[in-house]
Amino acid sequence: MKIENTDLDEVLLITPEIFKDNRGYFYESFNKRKFEQITKLKFDIRQDNQSYSAQGTLRGIHFQTDSYAQAKLVRVISGEIYDLAVDLRKESKNYCKWTGVYLSAEKHNQLFIPEGFGHAFLVISSHATVSYKVNNDYSPDYERCIRYDDPKLNIKWPSDNIILSSKDKRGENIQEDSIYF
Repeated sequence: MKIENTDLDEVLLITPEIFKDNRGYFYESFNKRKFEQITKLKFDIRQDNQSYSAQGTLRGIHFQTDSYAQAKLVRVISGEIYDLAVDLRKESKNYCKWTGVYLSAEKHNQLFIPEGFGHAFLVISSHATVSYKVNNDYSPDYERCIRYDDPKLNIKWPSDNIILSSKDKRGENIQEDSIYF
């Protein structure tokens, strides 16, 4: 397993070791002991979520607050996405900064997003199946959504052809006095 820092040190790009032969391939998509040993981070999985989306679908920027904050490990089972994390920790030197990486089924790469970060992805391929493991339960009472086009964030999405859910259309812009974490 290869782990690299992104533009935001706490957000990690993970590439597993792939074992290929004439039959196909095998890899460990997650190994708790190895992950925690290499990263020095504790990650206890509580849920394993999956979504299927058409090209241009943008999901996010989502996060949960307080005792329901979630860390996520995101991977693509089919297709390709542009995956994005936004630092929402008010006291962080990187508050409101973001990083984005391409994840694909072909590369088998994954993105680890710690608690205190918003998460979004945009489907690049004709469709994508995305799986993400989280370390806390989902709670609609603690869920928040920031607009994908928030002017304070100034995110450079790789496409302008974007499909949003009604929930994501109602996302809020970041307010100066907002404290998310």
